[in-house]
Amino acid sequence: MSGADNVVWLGTPAFPEAARTALADPQLRANLRRATATIRDRRLAVAAELEDWEELRETAATIKRHTLRHLDHHLLRLEKAVTAAGGVVHWAADAAEANRIVTCLVKATGESEVVKVKSMATQEIGLNEALADAGIRAYETDLAELICQLGGDRPSHILVPAIHRNRSEIREIFRREMGEWGAPAPEELTTEPRDLAEAARLHLREKFLRAKVAVSGANFATADTGTVVVVESEGNGRMCLTLPETLITVMGIEKVLPSFADLDVFLQLLPRSSTGERMNPYTSLWTGTTDGDGPRNFHLVLLDNGRTATLADEVGRQALACIRCSACLNVCPVYERTGGHAYGSVYPGPIGAVLTPQLVGVENAASLPFASTLCGACYDACPVKINIPEVLVHLRAEAVEAERRDRLLPTPEAVVMKAAGAVLHSPRRLAAVQRLAVFGARLVARDGRIGALPGPFARWSATRDTPVPARESLRAWWLRTRTPTNGDSRTTAEGKGRR
Repeated sequence: MSGADNVVWLGTPAFPEAARTALADPQLRANLRRATATIRDRRLAVAAELEDWEELRETAATIKRHTLRHLDHHLLRLEKAVTAAGGVVHWAADAAEANRIVTCLVKATGESEVVKVKSMATQEIGLNEALADAGIRAYETDLAELICQLGGDRPSHILVPAIHRNRSEIREIFRREMGEWGAPAPEELTTEPRDLAEAARLHLREKFLRAKVAVSGANFATADTGTVVVVESEGNGRMCLTLPETLITVMGIEKVLPSFADLDVFLQLLPRSSTGERMNPYTSLWTGTTDGDGPRNFHLVLLDNGRTATLADEVGRQALACIRCSACLNVCPVYERTGGHAYGSVYPGPIGAVLTPQLVGVENAASLPFASTLCGACYDACPVKINIPEVLVHLRAEAVEAERRDRLLPTPEAVVMKAAGAVLHSPRRLAAVQRLAVFGARLVARDGRIGALPGPFARWSATRDTPVPARESLRAWWLRTRTPTNGDSRTTAEGKGRR
């Protein structure tokens, strides 16, 4: 499989069509509105507690910019440190290579199942499907990921993958599917969060205790010590990272940090921006292997899969600074109404709209940069100050240029813009067109408004009422009222001053 095959779900419609379907689902919109509003309020409250919040954001952005500029250097340092600590580092250029590496490592243990910590990198490469093709079953242990897996569903949020499900839906999924995957749900299961969590805990317990191999992602890895970090809220990660004999971590190359001291900044920003907590309930750090403590074998798979190509774009590369907090999703008015599935990507929301097109090529996800109002709320919320609106505009230009290259004839819009350029270049032509426009507009106007227009203007005007232009343009009015008469030097001087 190519990177495009994995990051973008094949067979899904483009964003505009998918969004229309999502907007027609009132239950989905209600679930999203309730969940995102709750997380938003929590984030604002705990961020306001820190007087140096903006300084932390700026520091994090500076660290990320430095790291991306010297990424090759820090990755080599990371490899050296992990190897010295007893781990093994593997380099994967794309999804196919990463899947092949992980599959071979699992097969070498003789096991046919693995437990997993929530990892967007493994979702990006389609690891679960690749393992299934090799006869290896992967069990998701994060509660929301478990809900999606049992329901045959796809994640729709970075932090809360099952945000599109309510408690009644989750209970039905547990009662219907848990028995097919292991311990069944209790017969008396209710919709109370405590009961649902207990059902998941009982279902997963025997998997944790028998698993010999675990697969994880990574939130960060420090180049100077070789330490890998996973933060989570449920304890499932701690079980996966300590009990199995073999631990395989799949990490995007952009997750590396230069030093262990840098964690001080990011471990303050990440929990506040993601869950609205002052710190994560579980923060697990490990450095290689230690006799008698944790897994006996540790493998770190460093994943490229389009990241090096993204790094080459001076504007777009800032998307690689993302720490997957999901703050941009929770403030985005588009995401709140359409949900994550509409993006057709493992990475939904504003960050997905800028990251996915770069990982797979903008021609393979051309609609995503347009899935935004450019309101800027995502930029304000981002803890590492990624200027998402700037990248969106940049990628929109690339998408238009890619479409133009593929066309044998120019689009009607391109023809109109070319003509507009010619008109605006000449004051005389502009004045003539303005007079014609006023005359034509008044012919088609009804009740002082212009309705749908023909030709290339049809789609735009079908949903907008345009006011009838004034009989006299600003330029004509200025020339009529400000042009000096012969011998009137005072008017001439005042006119020049006003200009």
